[in-house]
Amino acid sequence: MSISIGYLLPTRESVMEGRPEAAPLLKLAESAENLGYDSIWVGDSLLARPRHEPITLLAGAAGRTNRVQLGTAILIPALRNPVVMAHQIATLDQVSDGRTIIGVGIAADVPNVRQEFASAGVPWEKRVGRMLEGLRLCRKLWEGKPVSWNGRWQVKEGILGPEPVQNGGPPIWIGGNAEANIKRVGEEFDGWLPNHPDSGAVASIWGKMKTVASRSGRPSDAISCTAYLTLSIDDNVLKAESKADEFMSAYYGLRPDILKKMQACYAGTFDGAIEHLQGYVDAGANHLVLRFAGDHDRHLAMMSKVRDYIRTK
Repeated sequence: MSISIGYLLPTRESVMEGRPEAAPLLKLAESAENLGYDSIWVGDSLLARPRHEPITLLAGAAGRTNRVQLGTAILIPALRNPVVMAHQIATLDQVSDGRTIIGVGIAADVPNVRQEFASAGVPWEKRVGRMLEGLRLCRKLWEGKPVSWNGRWQVKEGILGPEPVQNGGPPIWIGGNAEANIKRVGEEFDGWLPNHPDSGAVASIWGKMKTVASRSGRPSDAISCTAYLTLSIDDNVLKAESKADEFMSAYYGLRPDILKKMQACYAGTFDGAIEHLQGYVDAGANHLVLRFAGDHDRHLAMMSKVRDYIRTK
């Protein structure tokens, strides 16, 4: 099994630090591709955690790269009209010549995210059902055939063009660690994007997902596991931990000790980082998306050789 390595562009940090220009972000995307990374990722938020709009920025990255996959980590589909979203994603897949991956999620239940939904005119309640129905409608539209839909959205013999390059549309991976994702991934989605702080828990949940997929008659390679991990690397462990704590609290507005119980975050030496990543690979991840707590050029170069150190089955 080969391991793919991805890099999350620092769109949130750029805005937080008063550097919203897109050019440096696109340069980082180019650098990641040149260093051998396999994928580039962009997060999503409207007002809760201001940042660049992900599909637009990924289209820019598509024009500056040739090989890397381009993904959202994660997109919040419930905030979007699915017909518009399907059109945007199909166009991105055309611009990137079929390199698109769509990572999705339902959004965290915190006050500023609830307010974000209210500001967008989207009801917080039943957002999961809204997301699932919207993505099903996207997939129907991506088939390029006339679609009639009678649900939250009304479509009558609608035809979307252009179709995505990828047959049936880009793969859709769902993020988060909810137990309900076992059935969703096993039966419907193309992959899982966990950020669980315990790789052992990832192994357990991933095993259940594969069992559900098998019982649903899906082939063994129908779903994939991609771990989303935050890293702060320094020979000075205290310095690395301080940087990670500062980064996480500024990013989310919560105490870092609380956040570390909710999502994967490693701070320490390079050797320790390899051991940390190895745990997720052993749990079943075949793709690692790395988010760096600042100092991106140094982290990018350092972690570009991670495949040389990780053992695969």
